[in-house]
Amino acid sequence: MKKLKAALKAQTAQADFLKLLAHPVRIAILQILSEGEACVCHLEAFLGYPQPYLSQQLAVLRSGGIISDRRDGWNVYYTLQQPHVINLLNTLSAFITPSLEDGLLQKVSCSCPKCNPPFPQIAITQNLPLGAEE
Repeated sequence: MKKLKAALKAQTAQADFLKLLAHPVRIAILQILSEGEACVCHLEAFLGYPQPYLSQQLAVLRSGGIISDRRDGWNVYYTLQQPHVINLLNTLSAFITPSLEDGLLQKVSCSCPKCNPPFPQIAITQNLPLGAEE
């Protein structure tokens, strides 16, 4: 019997990984992060859940090594660390989502610093000496 239990170590690790994904809000967070890093206020705008609830879900994903975070002033930005998890979710969607209308998250207006930088981005196209014409 010992041999059977030892053979299930990989399967146990796989089951533990799937448990990290076994929550609709965590899946939605991962879908948003597949587009690039995001702060909690960005996730709040997309999902409509309060910051403490989202922070709990983010902590679960972070503890599993699926995402990481970085602090920039008052904001904490989250990034997908295991992008192959999106392939897994896409494969899962092929079995479940075809009959569902709401498989994709809708983009919303967000007031987070990523979506609305505090200072407008200025494009500098060419440095000309004073008095010179283009």
